[in-house]
Amino acid sequence: MLFRSQQGAARAITRALSKVAEADFIPGEKIHVTRQRERARTAATVLRSSAKAVIGLVAGAMVLGEMGVNLGPLVASAGVLGFAVGLGSQSIVRDVFSGIIMLIEDQYGVGDDVEVLDVKGRVESVGLRITTIRDRQGTLWYLRNGEILKVGNKSQKSRG
Repeated sequence: MLFRSQQGAARAITRALSKVAEADFIPGEKIHVTRQRERARTAATVLRSSAKAVIGLVAGAMVLGEMGVNLGPLVASAGVLGFAVGLGSQSIVRDVFSGIIMLIEDQYGVGDDVEVLDVKGRVESVGLRITTIRDRQGTLWYLRNGEILKVGNKSQKSRG
């Protein structure tokens, strides 16, 4: 059941963002269509991962409820535990927020030729927390989004 729910959410997200990828939001020349498709694919990947996490969390809570576990104290202690973990995981939160901002600003996407930190190569995947780039020697680099302070994107054309 859980697997089917996750598959259904993934299909719905893919279907919706496929329509977004093909929509004509900007009248005139079609120079940004490929970029729009890549952004939609990246957003779909992030949304599918988020949907799986939320569905798994809800399913876990439902299973515990069916097993007779009182969820009230569990939810209350989760708030306290969440606060403690939040203090200890500030870098993860920074990475996720940086990833969201990077996606919104369209700084780079899958397939772009970029220079990030001291790594030059092609973006293979973009997530909320990690970006992976393959350099010209074939090494796959995992870069935390919160550590990326500047990006050079050779694939983006002038938008003027």
